[in-house]
Amino acid sequence: SNKQHNRKTKLSMKLFAIALYDKAPAGPRLLAHAKDVSSFGFFQRSSVGEFMDFFAKTVADKTAPSTRSSIKENEYFAHVHVRADNTAGVVICDAEYPSRVAFSLISKAIEDFQKRYPKAAWTGNPADTPFAELDEYLIKYQKPEEADSLLKIQKDLDETKVILHQTIESVLTRGEKMDDLISKSDELSASSKMFYKQAKKTNSCCVMQ
Repeated sequence: SNKQHNRKTKLSMKLFAIALYDKAPAGPRLLAHAKDVSSFGFFQRSSVGEFMDFFAKTVADKTAPSTRSSIKENEYFAHVHVRADNTAGVVICDAEYPSRVAFSLISKAIEDFQKRYPKAAWTGNPADTPFAELDEYLIKYQKPEEADSLLKIQKDLDETKVILHQTIESVLTRGEKMDDLISKSDELSASSKMFYKQAKKTNSCCVMQ
C-alpha cells in the first residue's frame, strides 16, 4: 500500500556525507567534511568512507562553476553545487533523499563556512578550518521533513536547472575511466581498491545493515 511505501521511504532515507571544497586550478582543496558510515557493516566502514571522499572530490573536480548536478552511482547519489566563486559543496545520500533538501543544505553549509572563514584562511587542510557545524547538519538533516523549516528551503530551487547524470562515468572527461582513476589514486588504500573491484563484480557497492 501507498502508506506502507511512504513509511518505508522515510525509514530508508539516508544522508551519508557533506564535503566543502575550494576548486583550485591544481584540483579541489578540501575545506571541511563530515561523514556517517554507521549504517554499513563494521568491516566495510573505512573503505566506504574512503570511497565517499574519493567520489565527492571527483564530482567536485568534474563539475563546472555555476552548475548544480546530481550524479547517480549504484544506489547512491552525489548532489554537487559548484558556485561561480569556485566554492563547491557535495552531499552524498541514498536515492530516496530529496535533492531539493540536499541542494539547500549545500547552500547553507557554504554560506555558513564563508561567514566563518575568509578565503585567505583556506589552506586545503580541514584541520586549519574546523567546522563542527557540518557534523551537526549531518545529524539534523537525516529527517528531510524537518529540514523545510530548518533551512527555509527556497521554493524556486525546483526551477533551477539540475543536470542529472546516470553514472559517475558520464561526468568524467572523455576517455577517462573510473577504474583508472581509482587505481591511480593516492587517497585510496590497497584494501579499498580491492573492495571496489570485488563490489563491481557483484554489482553491489556497499551493503547496509
